[in-house]
Amino acid sequence: MPPTSRKTAPSPGAPKRPGTSPRTRTGTSTADASARRAPRRRGHGDLATPGTAVVITGGGSGIGAASALALAQSGRAVAIWDRNGAAAKALAARCADEHGVAAIGLRVDVTATTSLKSAVRRSRAELGPIGGLVHAAGIGGPAPVSALDEATWDEVLDVNLRAGALLTRALHDVLLDANPGSAIVFISSIEASVGSAFLPAYCASKAGLLGLTRAACAELGPEGIRVNSVCPGAVDTPLLAPLLAMPGAREHLESRTPLGRLAQPEDIASVVRFLLSDDAAYVTGTSLVVDGGMTAVGSV
Repeated sequence: MPPTSRKTAPSPGAPKRPGTSPRTRTGTSTADASARRAPRRRGHGDLATPGTAVVITGGGSGIGAASALALAQSGRAVAIWDRNGAAAKALAARCADEHGVAAIGLRVDVTATTSLKSAVRRSRAELGPIGGLVHAAGIGGPAPVSALDEATWDEVLDVNLRAGALLTRALHDVLLDANPGSAIVFISSIEASVGSAFLPAYCASKAGLLGLTRAACAELGPEGIRVNSVCPGAVDTPLLAPLLAMPGAREHLESRTPLGRLAQPEDIASVVRFLLSDDAAYVTGTSLVVDGGMTAVGSV
């Protein structure tokens, strides 16, 4: 449906979506922002879906790949960024072929700060307005703090946390231009809230994302850009594969999960899709735990 004209009153009885916060940088009123709202479509699960593209980091596999497919299924164009450029391009082709959306796959190292702006420009040129970011790129770096080397610590913090802040900076202007409806989702972890002796860098980086979520919410909320985090539990992804390869590990995790199974990447992707939709228009600055009940019963 085309945006409502500023001179045309809404039809009688038409449902009215709550307005987005004014874009204070430009002094644009809520009413003016509403007039420029991108067309919305009803996608998978009848979610109200902004008609803008989404950048997904770590989109070549795991939660990132599942999120890209879920967003494409709802009709959103996707820019899939990954250090594995071949995987990113293959998934972009799949999104386009299976769901008929515009998609691009790029080889992007999120720690290479100087390359982010060019990746944004290319994605914007290929896909049009960008109204979403999913920072799903992440690494574990297992090493206890007593044996931790500086290179491991720096790499984990760079990929998981520092990149989240710098991606937000790099995409800020295009998210603002695509507004209202723009949103950011950081993939954190339940390890942000509990200690793991062999994952100090990972725990610190994921906890840092929760602080970044709140700080970015405070700054970007008045501009109408929402920022949230998702905290998955045990998810059957390549990141968890080394642990799951250990005898009895999968069974142990399943026994400590009230729902009795590990999450699949699609379980997390559906929550990401919701947080990027207009159905979450009043949700910002928070983290949503998706762990099958592990933390609820203190079994982590």
